[in-house]
Amino acid sequence: MSSKYAKSALDAFAALAVAWSAHSAHATTYTFQNVVNSNPALGGDANFNQELGINDAGLISGYAGDGTVLPNKGYTVAPPAYTAFTPENFPASVQTQVVGINGNSPATTVGFWIDGAGNNFGFVDQNGSFTKVMDPNTPTVTPSVNQLTGVNNANIASGFYLNAAGNAQAYLYNIAAATFTPITLPASFNAVMTTATGVDNAGDVSGFYVDAAGVTHGFLDVGGTFFTIDDPNGNGTNTMLLGLNNNDQAVGSFVDMNGETQGLVFNFLADAFQTISDPGASATPAFMVNGTTINGTNDQGDLVGFYSNGTQVIGLVALPASVPEPATLTLLAAGLLGMGVFARRRKVG
Repeated sequence: MSSKYAKSALDAFAALAVAWSAHSAHATTYTFQNVVNSNPALGGDANFNQELGINDAGLISGYAGDGTVLPNKGYTVAPPAYTAFTPENFPASVQTQVVGINGNSPATTVGFWIDGAGNNFGFVDQNGSFTKVMDPNTPTVTPSVNQLTGVNNANIASGFYLNAAGNAQAYLYNIAAATFTPITLPASFNAVMTTATGVDNAGDVSGFYVDAAGVTHGFLDVGGTFFTIDDPNGNGTNTMLLGLNNNDQAVGSFVDMNGETQGLVFNFLADAFQTISDPGASATPAFMVNGTTINGTNDQGDLVGFYSNGTQVIGLVALPASVPEPATLTLLAAGLLGMGVFARRRKVG
């Protein structure tokens, strides 16, 4: 995978594990809009929608249906009204989720589908041509699990499979070559499960892992250097990074001290962390979902995700109304990383 970093810095610090000391910065203001496919003819469900990815053209990938009352049915939906839904489902699948979308024209989408036996398989959709994706290390058990979670403009996808112990193992998938590259976190992370959730055009990877104590942490692989990302306010647990863009922003969620899920935006160059909560969000679960989750972002900083209003799970898009001044970078490892590692080349792709 390519890199945006000075080669000398990478040679010195490749695969270094670093804890990130983030701080909250002046907040970006967002305008929130519900995105709900409620049309049964298009696989819609008025009670359950999740928006999972967004590209620079504003095209959103997502799905409707909770998987029990109504099956998952994938779709894309176009701006600006976000009412024009196009169904997208793997042929002969029982359920499909469209998770990631890139900026190519036509866009490549990735996600996963489920067969009648409950097996999960990743998929790639390139202009209506679907390809099944399954890491060869996946054990021959039923149900097996493979999922693709994001894709960049070079058609490199992020994903994971479950091993024989039922633990997630992260990988990158080269769509053109049909090859898999495992992602292994440093031993100091004590990771038992690792899920990759996004990959930018330079090959940086977002994701989350579960440590030996059962705590979930976000992680970033930035040019071969791994970082653990947690709620910097110390007010929550179970931090997940669920996607990233090409402008040093990762998005995801954490669980606050009251047990409510909060969305997050983390600028990993400016070291700025912001909590995101949809105005309609409730701590009361609907379909076992509470609060707000931010699952994807594009290079404009537009956000997509979903929230519970106490009775429904509602898809959301949040558009930045104002952009704050960059915050000061404060890394615990500043002395190690210095300016070399952050000699970033924006923008790729």
